[in-house]
Amino acid sequence: MSTEDNFSDQESQPEQPDRRGFIRGASCFIGAAVGAVPMTAGIRVLIDPIVRKNSESEKAEFIRLAELTELQDGEPMKFAIVENKSDKWSRYTDVPVGAVYLLKRDEKVIAYNTVCPHLGCFVDYRKSENDFFCPCHDSQFNLDGKLTKGVSPRPMDELVVEIRNGVEVWVKFERFKSNTKEKIVI
Repeated sequence: MSTEDNFSDQESQPEQPDRRGFIRGASCFIGAAVGAVPMTAGIRVLIDPIVRKNSESEKAEFIRLAELTELQDGEPMKFAIVENKSDKWSRYTDVPVGAVYLLKRDEKVIAYNTVCPHLGCFVDYRKSENDFFCPCHDSQFNLDGKLTKGVSPRPMDELVVEIRNGVEVWVKFERFKSNTKEKIVI
């Protein structure tokens, strides 16, 4: 057999897959699969706030706070707002998340969020002065929630109130963005 016959036999046989090419391709595939797991987790973490905001309906619900007979006409009363909270591992019941003042005037009830619209400090009712007072920047509000002294950009945040069954006071508790003239729900 001549060398020409040897070359022609090799050319006529189909080529066998190259081992190095197979190992290279398999390594790339395995590396891509292993890299996809943390990359997918990272993308999930990045878009989670967007998905959560759209999927969770964080609409404020009405909370039963008192009965009309419990409220004294013309004198605000403070009521704590509690909710059940949960995370991925734990559940908590009756967690304080805020407070409201209820003020009854001639069978009408007004509710104010206790957070100052300026920087989010808690507003106190001063019985001796008959006003609401924010100690952070000496802001004062009258019983109508209007600013009488201080730097708050808007009046106290009034909340929606419903009287159900003729005596039950229900409040739609919401939080608002601080230090803005507009009342923006957060």
